[in-house]
Amino acid sequence: MAFDGITIANIVKDFNDCLLDGRLYKIAQPEPDELLITIKNRSGQLRLCISASASLPLIYLTQENKPSPMTAPNFCMLLRKHLQNGRIVSITQPGLERIINFEIEHLDEMGDLRRKKLIVEIMGKHSNIIFCDEDDRIIDSIKHISGLVSSVREVLPGKPYFIPRTQEKEDPLTADRALFMEKVFEKPTDCFKALYTTFTGLSPAISHEICHRAGGHADLSCAACDETDKEALWQAFGAIMEEVRCGRFSPCIVYENKIPAEYASVTLTSYPAECRREYERISPLLEDYYAEKNMVTRIRQRSFDLRRIVSTALERNVKKYDLQIKQMKDTEKREKYRIYGELLNTYGYGAQPGDKSLEAVNYYTGETVRIPLDPQLTASENAKKYFEKYNKLKRTYEALSTLTREVHEEIEHLESVSTALDIAQKEEDLVQIREELIESGYIRRKGGQKKVKITSRPFHYISSDGFHMYVGKNNLQNEELTFKFAAGCDWWFHAKGMPGSHVIVKTNGETLPDSTFEEAARLAAHYSKGKELEKVEVDYVEKKQVKKVAGAKPGFVIYHTNYSMLIGTDISGIQSAD
Repeated sequence: MAFDGITIANIVKDFNDCLLDGRLYKIAQPEPDELLITIKNRSGQLRLCISASASLPLIYLTQENKPSPMTAPNFCMLLRKHLQNGRIVSITQPGLERIINFEIEHLDEMGDLRRKKLIVEIMGKHSNIIFCDEDDRIIDSIKHISGLVSSVREVLPGKPYFIPRTQEKEDPLTADRALFMEKVFEKPTDCFKALYTTFTGLSPAISHEICHRAGGHADLSCAACDETDKEALWQAFGAIMEEVRCGRFSPCIVYENKIPAEYASVTLTSYPAECRREYERISPLLEDYYAEKNMVTRIRQRSFDLRRIVSTALERNVKKYDLQIKQMKDTEKREKYRIYGELLNTYGYGAQPGDKSLEAVNYYTGETVRIPLDPQLTASENAKKYFEKYNKLKRTYEALSTLTREVHEEIEHLESVSTALDIAQKEEDLVQIREELIESGYIRRKGGQKKVKITSRPFHYISSDGFHMYVGKNNLQNEELTFKFAAGCDWWFHAKGMPGSHVIVKTNGETLPDSTFEEAARLAAHYSKGKELEKVEVDYVEKKQVKKVAGAKPGFVIYHTNYSMLIGTDISGIQSAD
């Protein structure tokens, strides 16, 4: 994902369609590095959001309003003084730079017609909003950059404005075939990287698309390209640049596993059509893309406390389990002590006072064993001592057998909760996980706090054959899906031997086709701890074969007569019904 020069060109085209000749009705600064400008034109009222945030610089049209501080910042007051009710006379982009120039006509204090420039630079951490006069001299900027901060360019009132040239890159809109062949194929790298390091405004996503359209040359070294390869790359490059020059943009978002992974202002044919969401204009795309990305980030932030609770408990239980296993190993010698005691009771008459050992035949195996003795004790006293050791270790073993089983179940439960936190996509999903942790005793319910209403629902998919498939997002949903929602003839799927979701396929009494079995298994593999693996083994069985163990944690079941298949974790081709 990159706010590249082609995206800026798309934005400039849309702005020229929507904002040209519009008047700046309101100017607000809701954040220290963000402007929200209301523009009125013949068609109505639009809001222009401009953010120079170092972490997420953006510019797009929106319908959303934002609250502003009671006292407007100085930069906002300056813009209001000069540009309030000003008319936008031009919106341009120099070359394919990540820069947008708004030229605004307004009346000064004397009533004379003047022009000013509002320059928006979308350049990652160097992003800025700069206000200049008609002679390109800086009046002010939303961020002041002194010589102590940057040796390349000062952005301060009174300084001349210019575009910094920090990299020797070519303008792709003016590049001809000779320059392309000379500059790209002299690079000691692969074609993919050579493209975006040679030309300004090209992101890695666009470079990858050019390589894909040329026949998949992304990983091919420039030195290894023959004339056919070079010509194919040039033709693909030229075709995309022609689309940009003519303003034929095709904005789209690419999704991977229902999460926005990439966007561009040209069709990314390197991704399957079912993974792409097409837009008519770039502003709604940007608003949707970053809203969805922000939601994913917000869920990660909101789940931080829950993750910390789970990881702390998991770490504590794993340490406890390792210690118990070590103690269990120490009890393995208990049977040896029992046999020593029995042999001393049988053959102890042969031991003489002061003997340090006794050799006797083990009548269980027929082997001769040497039994260590305490010379201060008689044979029967030594036997009694061995029986005491045996009984002590036996009691320890029996107690540890129960404890290790309980701790192991607790570890499995915590791992399943951790997987559920990875699956969660909405805040209501976290509410249900938190409720499970309260019921399990990991979180204390605050005094007087009532049990919250659960609004989270399982994922819902439809197989290519039209069967409805449901995926639990956490243990409580798994429990409800399997034992309250599913009928006995429905099919149940789960990743083998690892935490994951229960997947239920509603059969309505019909026989499932093989393709539906495979799609349901892919869902079970994807929504499991093995999501990042290439393939996962998935068990599947009719729901009536799945049993709940009394006293077990939520979502934990047993089954015996199951089938299994090894399946991939990619679910991009499965239709979501949500």
